[in-house]
Amino acid sequence: MPDSIQVSAISHVALCVRDIERSLHCYRDLLGFQVTKDALQDTSQGGLPHLYRDRHAQRRVVHLRYGDRQSVPFLVLTQHPGDTVSGTPIMLDQIGIRHVSCTVPNVKALMQRLVARNVQTCGPADAFRDAQGHIRIVFVYDPDGLLVQFDEGGEG
Repeated sequence: MPDSIQVSAISHVALCVRDIERSLHCYRDLLGFQVTKDALQDTSQGGLPHLYRDRHAQRRVVHLRYGDRQSVPFLVLTQHPGDTVSGTPIMLDQIGIRHVSCTVPNVKALMQRLVARNVQTCGPADAFRDAQGHIRIVFVYDPDGLLVQFDEGGEG
């Protein structure tokens, strides 16, 4: 199939949690994941405001890996300090997951192809440009309205 998209990997799975310290106790302390990133991010700029139901000033993001420090996929835990988040965990027979991220060789080219096929992006494409003006990450909606991220790899 010459026109197929070349997804090379699932890069990470992200979970929004109510209490990140409790979640770290589980994933890091009990399950042996290694913390490779722990940072506060501004969620009011770029593409991030388009990805939230409610407004949040910031989020704490913790990347967790297993085995060697380059394991893929990796797990991302997110908490919004000082904010109450809504929602309840889902069961296997319910539609929902925070998002799935796939690594591709060229996000900009992929995004152009998806937009040409009327795939809805989460916010305007320019919102996802990095400081150098490159698009290396994009979020789109799947048919059920779930977020799917495409990135060029790394922890961006």
